[in-house]
Amino acid sequence: MIPLRLSAVVLPLIVCILLPPFTLGIRSFPTATATAALHGLLRFSEAPEYRNGAGCPAVATSDEPSLVHIAMTLDSGYLRGSIAAVHSVLRHSSCPENIFFHFIAAEFDSASPRVLTRLVRSTFPSLNFKVYIFREDTVINLISSSIRQALENPLNYARNYLGDMLDSSISRVIYLDSDIVVVDDICKLWNVTLTENRVIGAPEYCHANFTKYFTDEFWLDPLLSRVFGHRSPCYFNTGVMVMDLVRWREGNYRKRIENWMELQRKKRIYELGSLPPFLLVFAGNVEAIDHRWNQHGLGGDNANGVCRSLHPGPVSLLHWSGKGKPWVRLDEKKPCPLDRLWEPYDLFKQQVVNGGGRGGSEQPWSFSSSILVGYSHDLL
Repeated sequence: MIPLRLSAVVLPLIVCILLPPFTLGIRSFPTATATAALHGLLRFSEAPEYRNGAGCPAVATSDEPSLVHIAMTLDSGYLRGSIAAVHSVLRHSSCPENIFFHFIAAEFDSASPRVLTRLVRSTFPSLNFKVYIFREDTVINLISSSIRQALENPLNYARNYLGDMLDSSISRVIYLDSDIVVVDDICKLWNVTLTENRVIGAPEYCHANFTKYFTDEFWLDPLLSRVFGHRSPCYFNTGVMVMDLVRWREGNYRKRIENWMELQRKKRIYELGSLPPFLLVFAGNVEAIDHRWNQHGLGGDNANGVCRSLHPGPVSLLHWSGKGKPWVRLDEKKPCPLDRLWEPYDLFKQQVVNGGGRGGSEQPWSFSSSILVGYSHDLL
């Protein structure tokens, strides 16, 4: 029999030893504090139930090959955008019940991952999803200053670790930023073929001035600039990517990206946050996806945030990358014209919901279908 005081120390150690190294399953019910925090954030209407159309395959488990896996970050600052993005995906999908979302939440967000999980469940009661806790110390010592403070958020780098966080049975994932809406069937993007052993697919923009993404110090160094010597690099936006996680893991691409980030800490070779390391590793070897899948830049330029128009051609995904966000401009009554295209997917309730103003009893929350999973930097 273990003494009570000793058991408080020994039992957690036993749990850590027995659980798999990259996961920490948490099943919990809300405390009073967590419930109060949920009430403070719970300003979203429940989304309609979206059901599969005819011909959709039945799904039994989270590792079914018929599932479409989508990874997104989830934080209190961009929560309104994330909810709208999920809503847009479900609304236009031919098989919405076959979509599985992997949400990456920051360990020290002002709203805890557990609270964010309950909020997602309340907004999308039948959604298939998991929430993963991203430990900021995984990447904090690799981040260098950027032209915009928002670009230094550790959660921006969570996409680098998807191969480690997601279960090894998941061989492919679509990564989406939180400031997007999808206006087409996401299965079309999922079914893009990555040819010639390419690891990622994304729309490329070869007309962009690629040199501006790196400093003069980089281009004047013959050893560094030689990285593009046998490639024809083009700019691509990392906010929409199809990723082959099998090839990612086999090639240890997380470490390749980290190597460039470590060099950046010693020698200033770029200015723009989490994008340049991806360009250094992948530019010139990306599966080019139709531009319709990332009509980006709708947030405006980083300096002034001025309104922008759509690129020519058809549209499947709208992306408010840049300084301005549609929910902010709409609330300020200063929207750009294209912000109105985001508005129909917004489930935010303008009125504040108070803890004492709700009729009826509290809804009991359980975690039978969404597990919080931790990722340990110490075991990298």
